[in-house]
Amino acid sequence: MRIMGLDVGSKTIGVAVSDPLGWTAQGVTTIRRKSTAADVETLKQLVARYGVEEVVVGLPRNMNGTFGPRAGEARAFAARLEADLGLPVHLYDERLTTVAADKILLEADLSRRRRRAVVDQVAASIILQGYLDRRGQNGV
Repeated sequence: MRIMGLDVGSKTIGVAVSDPLGWTAQGVTTIRRKSTAADVETLKQLVARYGVEEVVVGLPRNMNGTFGPRAGEARAFAARLEADLGLPVHLYDERLTTVAADKILLEADLSRRRRRAVVDQVAASIILQGYLDRRGQNGV
């Protein structure tokens, strides 16, 4: 069963997909945001292409655990996805995923331009891998 992970930002959406066994996450693409309807349509195509059965959306939280305005936007987007895709959509704490993604890409010695192009995919992979790891620990 494949699971899709999303790092939803105001300008882009990073997309990652698990392997068929649901053990590892791989970055797939970065979607340039146009409108919610267009974004959902693009995600529908990716869901069909990869045979996705669940979606995980990163939920932004403040470092103290509280939710800011971006969390409300992520929840609304997740609810829209769940309704339009007809798949279960889960929220997963995404604190520091972009920071971790930047660190990984810096260590890989990628140029600033290349890092900017893939950072959202890497962040989506980190969100999805965290979800997969937690899910495996819980025996789900």
